[in-house]
Amino acid sequence: MKGIIGAHMKYKGFIVPRTGYLSRLSQADITQGAKARLKWMDYYRKAKNARLTCRHFGISPDTFYRWKRRYKPFVLKSLEDHPQSRRPHKLRQPTTPVAVVEKIRELRETYPRWGKEKLKVLLKREGYFVSSSTVGRTIARLRARGILKEPRVTFISAKKKFLKRQWAVRKPQDYQAILPGDLVQVDTLDIRPLPGVVRKQFTARDVVAKWDVIEVYGSATASLAAQFLDTLEARTPYPIKAIQIDGGSEFKGEFELECRKRNIKLFVLPPRKPQLNGCVERSNRTHTEEFYEVTNFSLDLGVLNQQLLAWEKTYNTIRPHQHLGYLTPLEYITNQQKLERNVYVKYPIFKTVCLCLLLTIFA
Repeated sequence: MKGIIGAHMKYKGFIVPRTGYLSRLSQADITQGAKARLKWMDYYRKAKNARLTCRHFGISPDTFYRWKRRYKPFVLKSLEDHPQSRRPHKLRQPTTPVAVVEKIRELRETYPRWGKEKLKVLLKREGYFVSSSTVGRTIARLRARGILKEPRVTFISAKKKFLKRQWAVRKPQDYQAILPGDLVQVDTLDIRPLPGVVRKQFTARDVVAKWDVIEVYGSATASLAAQFLDTLEARTPYPIKAIQIDGGSEFKGEFELECRKRNIKLFVLPPRKPQLNGCVERSNRTHTEEFYEVTNFSLDLGVLNQQLLAWEKTYNTIRPHQHLGYLTPLEYITNQQKLERNVYVKYPIFKTVCLCLLLTIFA
């Protein structure tokens, strides 16, 4: 068969047609690794020299002879690397004396931050002569078996302390934002107009309707983020079902508790993945370029928030959005609501089903 043994297949002196096609079919069922090994065997059959074959393909003689022994010319599956375990049947067992193991465990629990080199010196002082590698392997085995008691870490710096999430979770892969309110991304924007002057803008953007809500504070804390939720719900013309945030400390503590109280799903981004909050990041850039960079804005928080409120109205009701087909967010939301009403009126059965569901829920 051509391509496998280098010649046309013949039967009683006649060339069998379509053997090239049959050859390709037979090779299509094997993996790329098996096809590479098949090339070794074809080259060896022509060259008649194993060392030359190894040098040509850059493989070791041991590897070549191992596959040569397994190779069956008419069974290409023999060149497959079966995913079976290569673990030896008989493993080397630790030979460290029990007394030494117990001493290593005792010293490690007494000095939990000391490594194998320091523990080796302490063992030597007490008459135990072992290598640092033995100490390290013993500690690893004790930890894997759950015998070694590790102390609970107590941080003395608030920056190191990790606050466990009470409500936020990773966004499920199958969660999709289809309607306005299904997912709102929230982030902060640093505003530093003068040296020593810092303002923190909280920005919320709906990923479907592109509706934005913005407000400025003197700092970014969890209590102020929880306060921003009141502003967000008051200025959004539809209920909010889920919010997506980054891992900032301002979105922990009180903010999480407030989201839980309002029954708003809270999704937190993985570390160092700001691109997953791309909608609100792009929104911050738009507000920077179209408001802060071209407006003589006030540094007073009250006045600045009034200016931002006017800009927010312009952004949501006047500014065309390319992503929405050059509609404003308000026009897009109005069209969505009209579409829902048309479906509701056109299909009375839909109305009946909705009423039944509501009665079931509130029964």
